[in-house]
Amino acid sequence: MQTEQNLTNSEISSFPAKIVVIGGGHGLSTILRGLKKNPSQLTAIVTVADDGGSSGALRRDIGVLPPGDIRNCLAALSADEDFFTQVLQYRFSTDSGVGGHNLGNLLLTALANITGSFEQGIQELAKILAIKGTVTPSTLEDVNLVAEVEFIKDGKIVQETVFGESKIPRNKGKILSLSIEPSNVSANPEAIKAILAADLITLGPGSLYTSILPNLKVYGIAQALSASRAKKVYICNVTTQPGETDQYTCYDHVSVIQNTLPNVHIDAVICNNFHEYNIPDFVSWVKINQKILDEFHVFQGNLVDDQFPWRHDSDKLSKMLIKVYSDLISTINIS
Repeated sequence: MQTEQNLTNSEISSFPAKIVVIGGGHGLSTILRGLKKNPSQLTAIVTVADDGGSSGALRRDIGVLPPGDIRNCLAALSADEDFFTQVLQYRFSTDSGVGGHNLGNLLLTALANITGSFEQGIQELAKILAIKGTVTPSTLEDVNLVAEVEFIKDGKIVQETVFGESKIPRNKGKILSLSIEPSNVSANPEAIKAILAADLITLGPGSLYTSILPNLKVYGIAQALSASRAKKVYICNVTTQPGETDQYTCYDHVSVIQNTLPNVHIDAVICNNFHEYNIPDFVSWVKINQKILDEFHVFQGNLVDDQFPWRHDSDKLSKMLIKVYSDLISTINIS
């Protein structure tokens, strides 16, 4: 379904009171930035599988859960996002004693140690930033990603097991499967509560294999999604991601989600259909094909950020989501 961006009063008034967004990375921050402008109860459920950069170093050296994705979501929901993003992203020189770390990661780590819990540390930083909404990890346990990747080496097709979120995209191969280790980590109770209470749940946008799926692999998350009566919407990325979704169509993306959640009905899929900007050579537009139109309830429109067209525009995406929810509710009422 093609949709326009202008909203009616009816669509705005029908937007749900309780929204849960699931993912990680920059994609989750993007949707939060747009949704926080609406009078809804907003919860972000965030992956903690990151093992690279400052987050990975703090995870290895101190034993704290990786704070990076959590920090980005808190900044996106803060009262003064521009200022607090600069503060939290401030990175110390590699020549200093805290070489390469950014202030937000150090602050969240410190608050976790002071309060005695990572989750409590998040809540304290949320108070400092006066955020609109709630940010919570999908699990409070240490978890790593394991992928089976197929790639070409010396002219031959090779399969290899890749351990670690930061290493998975580096092989530039095809991801055959993704799992978490240990496989029996339990979901954060607060994440389960939010899912079961939600009116609307979005999966994405964000890295398919390293931001969205890690949450869905945590024991209890898929089960809660299956039990939830909320409308579930998958938001497909605007462009492919090197080493993860090269040459993927919208159908390929949502198929991975549906295969991971075989007992969960995806009520709608949101896809971008505007491809008139120049984008970097190492990515390509994620295209809509007939197969996804035949098998899923698809909403499409111009969702790209004019300045960074390989990303979603926060306002365009939030408006599209309002229209999607209104349409889904109207369908129920009519039937």
